[in-house]
Amino acid sequence: MSDNKLLPLRIKIDAIDAQILDLLNQRARVAEEVGHVKAETNAPVFRPEREAQVLRGVAERNPGPLLNEDIQLIFREIMSACRALERRVVVAFLGPVGTFSEQAVYKQFGHAIQALPCVSIDEVFRATEAGTADFGVVPIENSSEGAINRTLDLLLQTSLAISGELAIPVQHSLMSKSGNMEGVSRICAHSQALAQCQAWLNQHFPHIERQAVASNAEAARMASGDYTVAAIASEIAGTQYNLGIVSAHIQDDPHNRTRFAVIGRLHTTPSGKDQTSIVLATPNKAGAVYDLLAPLSKHGVSMTRFESRPARTGNWEYYFYVDVEGHVMDAKVAAAMAELDAKAAFFKVLGSYPCTL
Repeated sequence: MSDNKLLPLRIKIDAIDAQILDLLNQRARVAEEVGHVKAETNAPVFRPEREAQVLRGVAERNPGPLLNEDIQLIFREIMSACRALERRVVVAFLGPVGTFSEQAVYKQFGHAIQALPCVSIDEVFRATEAGTADFGVVPIENSSEGAINRTLDLLLQTSLAISGELAIPVQHSLMSKSGNMEGVSRICAHSQALAQCQAWLNQHFPHIERQAVASNAEAARMASGDYTVAAIASEIAGTQYNLGIVSAHIQDDPHNRTRFAVIGRLHTTPSGKDQTSIVLATPNKAGAVYDLLAPLSKHGVSMTRFESRPARTGNWEYYFYVDVEGHVMDAKVAAAMAELDAKAAFFKVLGSYPCTL
């Protein structure tokens, strides 16, 4: 009886699937035409501002019952596949395979790309600067532990620009080759992950040595070949390296998230909902920081982030990393930036880019 009821529904789904397939290929053919036009004008294959507009648009028009985030995920992959008909974009990230950085890459670009794992954040910058990769994805801030200082230092030095941002939830699991802690003498993870799980580790395994390594995925790789090593990593990394879960979701903050920046040679145009990142230094005088930020208030530009970093000159000087709402091409943002540039001892726009969805 149930098959009799399901059969007409399955026939209907098959017919709809055929329509979807036809429409997807129609879209792909138009995307190929777009690729030809881009090739003639030497335009970039990936335009994050355009893709952000598409994703916002489908969410606004979505009548349900599919959730907006699921619809956006589907359209992200459609755009990724269509983009690959022009050329597969190469994206560098902090490897090895299985890191949260790799998850961020696929969330931003979809899966129809060439992902390039790198051994360090420095190498992500080098690969992107050298043109080995079109873009790099680097962690910039964690909700529990704050700024990723190495990324901030490299953003100060690089000629690359930030062309996108995204945040992903960070859920850590303790894993080992055996799936238990018998014989384990070291717990390995990235230093940030060890810090994010410190209270849990102090409670459950206070006497086991903790060792910081290049990435959580590297810790998982180490654990896969050594019964004395346990790793803190994502469940995806655990699956990649055939590890058993000792305990899941051990991060101290259940709402732990990491923000990533997309870096490259591309300078985006306004998408309608953007953010601009800058770095500046103040003259060494009283009230300098207050005077420096006054142009933001004067021109009605909202500041969303303010982070200080020592300038390493030995004179107690600091660089200030600031995020503001709006694109540098927006009139009020441009006016504020011009005044900041005139007042600051050092000033650099790191990039304007679409806000995270």
